[in-house]
Amino acid sequence: MASDTDTAAGTRDSIVAAARSQLLATGHTGLSTRKVADTAGVPVSQLHYHFGSKQGLLLAVLEEENARRLERQARMYSTERPLWQRYEQACDFLEDDLDSGFVRVLQEMVAEGWANPAIGVAVRALLGGWFALLIEVAEEAEDRHGSLGPFTAREAATLVGSAFMGSEAMILLGFDRDDLPVRAALRRIGVLIRTLEDDHATQGGDDASTGS
Repeated sequence: MASDTDTAAGTRDSIVAAARSQLLATGHTGLSTRKVADTAGVPVSQLHYHFGSKQGLLLAVLEEENARRLERQARMYSTERPLWQRYEQACDFLEDDLDSGFVRVLQEMVAEGWANPAIGVAVRALLGGWFALLIEVAEEAEDRHGSLGPFTAREAATLVGSAFMGSEAMILLGFDRDDLPVRAALRRIGVLIRTLEDDHATQGGDDASTGS
């Protein structure tokens, strides 16, 4: 027989799954707690019991989606492929995240956080995980190549992360390939990374050939 704890966890998971489906389809402004409850097969009171409010439910869904995608990104960046190839994979992931609706929900919650301090704190924590990962990747590149030009690892990571966040907002606003080359500009950063890696490899080969 299932314990009360198991039952509560199952109810919570059902609510999150129902909210996730509606949230990614309609965005947070179209989320109906009544429809979520009906889809999950529970009374609306269970949403308030487990999440406190609609905002609490939104954040719970966003946290789960964010954690899943951040873990995928961390796995990809931990591979031994050249960094430029891993960066291109990150650009491919962006397309998936746009198609799924995740990026829209994240950007909506960012905007919500401007006026709601509690939401702002929660969203900053979520985004902090992405920037922390990018800083690790930039520090790895800095250790491997000795320099990132005029940038520190933290500065480079901040620029790349901010470029993605800004590009997502522009794409969601409707600036697409015919208006501004947003996606192409992001991918050009990969070209710069490849140039840096190729230059380092060439310099390493020259050092080896001269015995220095």
